[in-house]
Amino acid sequence: MSDSPIGVDRDPDPRPLRDDPPAESRRSRLWRHGFNLLPAYRGTGARVDHIAADWRYVRIRLPLNWRTRNAVGTIFGGSVYGAIDPVYMMMLRRVLGDGFTVWDKSAALEFIEPGRDTLYAEFELPRSETEAIRETLDPGESTDREYLVSLVDESGTVHAACEKTLYVRRDG
Repeated sequence: MSDSPIGVDRDPDPRPLRDDPPAESRRSRLWRHGFNLLPAYRGTGARVDHIAADWRYVRIRLPLNWRTRNAVGTIFGGSVYGAIDPVYMMMLRRVLGDGFTVWDKSAALEFIEPGRDTLYAEFELPRSETEAIRETLDPGESTDREYLVSLVDESGTVHAACEKTLYVRRDG
């Protein structure tokens, strides 16, 4: 059932976390540590847990603690959005390379259930997606791409869903 303006299922089936994420490389592990030290990201209270060697999979963790707790004892909505905001942009920038400009264009966030435990989000970027971008864009052309990401607890219960729109341009 979708009663949301962005078409998010307000009663979604659980989405369990992957047991076998793609392997990290030494380089992606260093990126993960650097990302977690970035003051703007660190301030959200979230942490990047895993970056696949090819940057096509990223998992983040957002714990409920004194830094992320709001006035009613659940995870602050700003932390929820801040935790997921930069991830797809960084993934696309890394996968597509220097010949492309990638920017966040818009986002719509639906709060489905209050976060009372640690929440997780998994971001996946299929190879077919980036191949389609490379094949369809000529130099100077742009496109908008939409991605849906959910924040779930350990049992897979969806607490929030965000639809991100990214602007992608092939540089001349």
